[in-house]
Amino acid sequence: MKRLAILLLYIAALSACNSNNTKEVAPEAPVESTAAPATPAITQPAPTPEPTPVNTTAIEWMTFEEAVAANQQRPKKFFVDVYTSWCGWCKVMDKQTFTDPDVIAYMNEHFYPVKFNAEQKETVTVNGQIFEFIPDAGRRGVHTLAYSLLQGRMSYPSVVYMNEQLQLMKVSPGFKRPEQILPELRAAVAGTISQVPG
Repeated sequence: MKRLAILLLYIAALSACNSNNTKEVAPEAPVESTAAPATPAITQPAPTPEPTPVNTTAIEWMTFEEAVAANQQRPKKFFVDVYTSWCGWCKVMDKQTFTDPDVIAYMNEHFYPVKFNAEQKETVTVNGQIFEFIPDAGRRGVHTLAYSLLQGRMSYPSVVYMNEQLQLMKVSPGFKRPEQILPELRAAVAGTISQVPG
């Protein structure tokens, strides 16, 4: 019945138009839709990207500049190993501490690990600030980034913890075994590193 009423209204409208027009237009037959009634679209959530597997075979050391660039894409804390080529305890730490599977996994997952030679000659630019090597500072010279990170207390090895905004959290001087450094790493992630002695 409803369709008939719509059809009659349609014909009446056409007749009114035709009375003002000299052309005769045949009424079109109504079209029935076979489509299902419109329903809201069901959207699937975007697939969650697979987490990147954590490298547990070696620490993924970066330069300071690489770490800063990576931090802009994915913020993480910084772990900076400040060393020198002549430092014996730095080499022991490389062989004993930085090869420990637990240290490797935790460091690669939670930090941007940076190895920084306090006597390197290359200029480093961080957020527009230029740091360079000063040859006549100390016995062998010193890089101003190392001096800044260690707050002028040049001791090797030293570990520097920094937050995602590149703010110093703690300088931890001296050799550390895996069982000594893991609590520091966990405390840095938890934001309680300042309470850890050392």
